[in-house]
Amino acid sequence: MAGWTEKDNALQAEFQFKNFQEAFAFMTEVAIVAEKQNHHPNWSNVWNTVSFSLCTHDADNTVTEKDHTLASAISQIYKKYTTGSYYRL
Repeated sequence: MAGWTEKDNALQAEFQFKNFQEAFAFMTEVAIVAEKQNHHPNWSNVWNTVSFSLCTHDADNTVTEKDHTLASAISQIYKKYTTGSYYRL
C-alpha cells in the first residue's frame, strides 16, 4: 500500500499537516472510522504530524487484513487534506 511501510510487525506511516488544528481534525475522523471497525491504532501526534503503527493485538501483534483495511481508510481520509504532505517512516 502506497505510503505505508511494514516494519517491526506493524504497518507504519506519518502524515503531515498545515498546523495542529488540521492534524487534530484528521485524528478525529480517523477515530470515528477506527471505532466503527473496532480496530484502534497506536498513534501519536506532535504539532502538525500524526504517526501510526498498526498491528492486530489479537493476532500476536502481527499485521493482518484488519490493519490493511484501517490503513486504507486512513489514507482515504488524508486525501481530503490537500495542503499537507505525506511521507513514510
